Amino acid sequence: MPRLVSGENLPVKMSPARIRASRMRPHTIAVVHFRPISAKLKLLPLLRSQELVPAILPSLAPCNPALQQASCSSSCLHTAPARHTSARKKMGSLTEPQAETVLFRSTLPDIAIPDHLPLHDYVFEHLSHRGDRACLIDGATGETLTLADVDRLSRRVAAGMRASPLNVRPGGTVMLLLPNSVEFALAFLACSRLGAAATTANPLHTPPEIAKQAEAPAPPSVTSPGSPPPWSSPATAPKGASRSPTSSPPPTTLIDVANDVVALPYSSGTTGLPKGVMLSHRGLVTSVAQIVDGDNPNFHLREDDVVLCVLPMFLIYSLHSILLCGMRAGAALVIMKRFDTARMFELVERHGVTVAPLVPPIVVEMAKSDAIHRHDLSSLQDILRAKLPRAVLGQGYGMTEAGPVISMCMAFAKEPSPVKSGACGTVVRNAELKIIDPETGLSLPRNQPGEVCIRGKQIMKGYLNNPEATAKTIDEEGWLHSGDIGYVDDDDEIFIVDRLKELIKYKGFQVAPAELEAMLIVHPGIADAAVVPMKDDSCGEIPVAFVVTSDGSEITDDEIKQYVAKQVR
Repeated sequence: MPRLVSGENLPVKMSPARIRASRMRPHTIAVVHFRPISAKLKLLPLLRSQELVPAILPSLAPCNPALQQASCSSSCLHTAPARHTSARKKMGSLTEPQAETVLFRSTLPDIAIPDHLPLHDYVFEHLSHRGDRACLIDGATGETLTLADVDRLSRRVAAGMRASPLNVRPGGTVMLLLPNSVEFALAFLACSRLGAAATTANPLHTPPEIAKQAEAPAPPSVTSPGSPPPWSSPATAPKGASRSPTSSPPPTTLIDVANDVVALPYSSGTTGLPKGVMLSHRGLVTSVAQIVDGDNPNFHLREDDVVLCVLPMFLIYSLHSILLCGMRAGAALVIMKRFDTARMFELVERHGVTVAPLVPPIVVEMAKSDAIHRHDLSSLQDILRAKLPRAVLGQGYGMTEAGPVISMCMAFAKEPSPVKSGACGTVVRNAELKIIDPETGLSLPRNQPGEVCIRGKQIMKGYLNNPEATAKTIDEEGWLHSGDIGYVDDDDEIFIVDRLKELIKYKGFQVAPAELEAMLIVHPGIADAAVVPMKDDSCGEIPVAFVVTSDGSEITDDEIKQYVAKQVR
């Protein structure tokens, strides 16, 4: 660890981007650009006297556009820095908390959701008139399965899993240790048909990491790329499977949609070690419907859309928002086993990809790649505006425990609305959202930052075998506490300011690191910055900034401190 000395050079591994990444929500998705990190990294204490008060708290006024732009340029966290205000006021105290709960809902009307259906029946509900349409496309081989093929093969896989040595039963757990592939999709849908829970894991994890996850539920069956599923070919089927033809339908399973778990991804939640997140059939059906169903869906996927699936399917973002949403909407999915920039451009051009859900590191790689100029990417609708003028950029916000989507911008709706810089969109339909004072738990009005809470049928049942963590996350009224600090503006747009556990406690005042960072990187002499707490005997904690100076900049520590002092009243 570097010494806390102003001007001390630090190794690149301690870059602000890495510091911020360590505290980001795993499912906060944005499309942003990063400034390059130079080797000129400084560690700068922002507070050495009581005169320099480092609290920058959102006020009721609209956000400063310059700060919004700076924030979006430096971090994949959805930050919306607001005008700086006095540190004499605690977060959540600019206006008094409300005795009555202030609820926020989607700007779209609620819809009828067929949440009585098991997940697989919901996904294949429109099979009768979409059966011959392309559904899954193997990016490596070009092999294409229609929706009818996927339905038939998932039934066959389920029969094999039921009859083979895996012996999967209702209520059981199957670990899918698979990379992106058609087989992953078939195995997941097969688990749903059998009434079993699919727990997904990164196939590149070490054996000890995988063992920890495997030990949590009852001993699971494991499907991995090292041993092809025994049901995939009659010629390779083991004795148990050959006596029970894989073409036979799986036994009819009575599924309790409200209580039976269909997906068991792992998440650290608001804090702590990874925990199994129990997502029920009803929860996932509701969450998918909130996004793609209805006359004016929030994420308007058409039957002629071609969606790129490059994000890992073992992560909830890809599993939910690409695989399940894409199949429900009738779009075709082009599946990439692993990310490769040049290969991705080839697939976009070959298959006429129209939608590409991505994460910031991939967007950055695309922006840097010279290969982008060698391919016809005119079909792509939702990606890099700088390189592709026809593209549309937008943000969503969520967490695994929320099912996972909490909000999404209206840029992708059937009847789209303009994107607001720094916003994460509005809360999803058929759900309620509120902002609460982190200290009192009371409801807060618009434009007042506090903890984001979401309620609806889409949220998790709870954490596997961890009632204490569940009780800390979901209260008695069914509100899921995200641990994120945010606010809702006058247009019902949600802005995420910081993480609750990352707030710096300075003499009882709560300071949001992300807003200090946003203020710093506006300075032309600063390329990047990350703010962390440092213990202090008299103040409790003081904010300390890791600062990367711009190329050619000769800004001094004193100049930075003076700049901060002028920004804070």
